[in-house]
Amino acid sequence: MVLFLVIFGLCLGSFVNALVWRVRQQSKVQSLKSKAKKKPNTPHSVLSTEYSVLRGRSMCPNCKYELAPKDLIPVISWLFLRGKCRYCKKPISVQYPVVELAMAVVFVVSYHFWPLEPSGGQGLLFGSWLIASVGLMALAVYDIKWMLLPNRILYPTLVVATAGQASYIIFYAADPANSFWLLALSILVASGVFWLLFHISKGKWIGYGDVRLGVVLGVLLASPDLAFLMIFTASVLGTLYSLPLMAAGKQKMASKIPFGPFLILGTFLVLLFGRELIDWYRNFL
Repeated sequence: MVLFLVIFGLCLGSFVNALVWRVRQQSKVQSLKSKAKKKPNTPHSVLSTEYSVLRGRSMCPNCKYELAPKDLIPVISWLFLRGKCRYCKKPISVQYPVVELAMAVVFVVSYHFWPLEPSGGQGLLFGSWLIASVGLMALAVYDIKWMLLPNRILYPTLVVATAGQASYIIFYAADPANSFWLLALSILVASGVFWLLFHISKGKWIGYGDVRLGVVLGVLLASPDLAFLMIFTASVLGTLYSLPLMAAGKQKMASKIPFGPFLILGTFLVLLFGRELIDWYRNFL
């Protein structure tokens, strides 16, 4: 099972890299189309370029040469090519093997530390989490690179998370009404806090993408206490990241940082270990 999850995670990590790049290219094409309305002489070849997530073929991000299957083996191809394109010899970002390995780690760690036996209803939740984690990884990478959380990735991830939670509640929950109530409260906490911050600051403190991301994370956690813990954990992680940078003079108090990756990492940690931490805290009190 672990071997399967490693291989599956590596392959989906490769998909994440392709997804992030293609969504970015789609955004650029859309921007060109918008400008073309003001500039009628824009070449049609530029506007007709498509980077389909499902139908598009993998290509070098530099020379756009279509890659062969031997160039697409996760991690191994990058190592064998020594981090350079086989065709144009330009460097291939270390992001590619790092994301592939990170996705495999997420799959294996999730399986090993899943709070309950991943079978039956828990198996449904576990499966939907693995699929949703692919979208979350793509969102984290995109936010780190461009400080944006695109709806093209957010909304499909939300659909997967909602389908998983709704199916679990309908078919496996002992008290479906109460479970749906807790789910609603979880969304309210995870997204409502950021919605409030966004409107109070008029978008200066936090982006609206984080508000939408909060909905996805609230659905995945499906519990208001876990949602509170997720926000706290993400804030601590963000602080631990920023303090050394400010001490070194590389960042100021007013500097913006991508908060999405910390929310996603916080969700990952809370989903696996949050309930134990809450139980320990209550016993401590």
